Amino acid sequence: MMNRTDFLKTLGFGAALIGTGQFVASCQSGGMMPGMEGMNTPSPTVSTGSFTTPLSIPETLTNLTTLTAKPRQAVVGGRTISALGYRDGLLGPTIRVQNGQNLAIRLQNELTEHTNIHWHGLLIPALMDGHPDQMVKSQGTFDYQFSINQQAGTNWYHPHVHGTTGKQVTQGLSGLFIVESPEEKALNLPAGSLEIPLILQDKRIKAGGIDYSPTMMERMNGYFGDTMLVNGTEGSFLNVATRYYRFRVLNGSSARMYNLALSNGQAFAVIGSDNGLLPRPASVTELLIGPGERVDLLIDFSGQALGSEVFLRSNSFSGMGSGNGRQAFNLLRFAINRQEPDSFRLPADLAPAPTKPAAAKTRTFALTMAMRMNGGMHRINGKVYRADAIEETVPLGTTEIWEFDNSTDTMPHVMHFHGAQHQVLERTGGRGRLMPHETGWKDTVLVAGGERVKVLTTFTIPGKFVLHCHILEHEDDGMMINFRVA
Repeated sequence: MMNRTDFLKTLGFGAALIGTGQFVASCQSGGMMPGMEGMNTPSPTVSTGSFTTPLSIPETLTNLTTLTAKPRQAVVGGRTISALGYRDGLLGPTIRVQNGQNLAIRLQNELTEHTNIHWHGLLIPALMDGHPDQMVKSQGTFDYQFSINQQAGTNWYHPHVHGTTGKQVTQGLSGLFIVESPEEKALNLPAGSLEIPLILQDKRIKAGGIDYSPTMMERMNGYFGDTMLVNGTEGSFLNVATRYYRFRVLNGSSARMYNLALSNGQAFAVIGSDNGLLPRPASVTELLIGPGERVDLLIDFSGQALGSEVFLRSNSFSGMGSGNGRQAFNLLRFAINRQEPDSFRLPADLAPAPTKPAAAKTRTFALTMAMRMNGGMHRINGKVYRADAIEETVPLGTTEIWEFDNSTDTMPHVMHFHGAQHQVLERTGGRGRLMPHETGWKDTVLVAGGERVKVLTTFTIPGKFVLHCHILEHEDDGMMINFRVA
């Protein structure tokens, strides 16, 4: 197997050319190297709009019975475009349920292709999980039935059909899935109008629709959009009062990472990650999240002057591949338009720290590249996805350490597996430490180039599941394997 630099060398690019960045610069400026016609990967300049459109808040449903996937229309930046959706617009409804609740949700597929729903972050039976095998044919239906039995957290749902996941998610099929519990409510965190979902997505909007046509190089690096949306809204603002707000943030992009920060440099509190609250809050001024990751944030606007404004933004960063972090841009404008008293105080403790049972086994998953022009460039342990192959078998009820080894490459991967949640144990190489949002329960972890990351998981749900990269172009290219818990 080879790393990204070796891969490019096999296509005729010398080490000096790659090392100086001339190859990347040529791609970004729209130029093409010999033999790469039609395969260049510009990193589009992000357009954010004027920040004069009120932020759209997805509809929240507590007793949803049907999701209908179909071609729809959405309005973005004043333009009406074609999209895919579970509702009109670019996002499905936010589903809000209680721990212990039983759900029955029918998927009606009115697309012209197969689809399904993966309930990302939920601990539910394998046959309800949305494995790529579980496809719902065009004009077909499937009834998802499952119970919620897990801690409160911010999860989400999206299609997971191999080869078209990136297309269907990018063109509009996704939404939040929030689990609540009495333990979380007892903390009296900001709620109601003070609790805001923020779904971050970048898209390419062309010819009245959302373009998704990755080249070979974009399958290698990831597909980046030039139009930045929050909750499906371009250039949006939110009126806020001089008090604490809670923001549930999802990176719903195909490949783009976001280095979250406030434009005035103010610190904010991280109180939760993928699958629930952290043991205690962490104060940060920047927080990098990869595709599929979620973070729960508290921002205190009490120190802001009436009539002032602050932007949530993505600061520039490095070390995450050629397409990520080169441009800083604003995401959302907060307009401080009223003063309100606020009795909320940030709790010192939020949730019990996860226990760390002894692991029966350690499995290592090497994240590698292979020279293959027609798919299968990104691999796990040298393997490309095969629907009929079970690559790993895990005894039911056991605790294991899974190590994601990306030490031989410079490209990041965002590793996610179905059917279980995990704790991040350690990161060596690269950033060399745990991030502030990695102290609680997670299901998706960012593994930068040069890093090895270990996670601890107890497997309590039997059945067939997948492990894959959540950069959707990598997943669709075959960076995914089946494992069975039995």
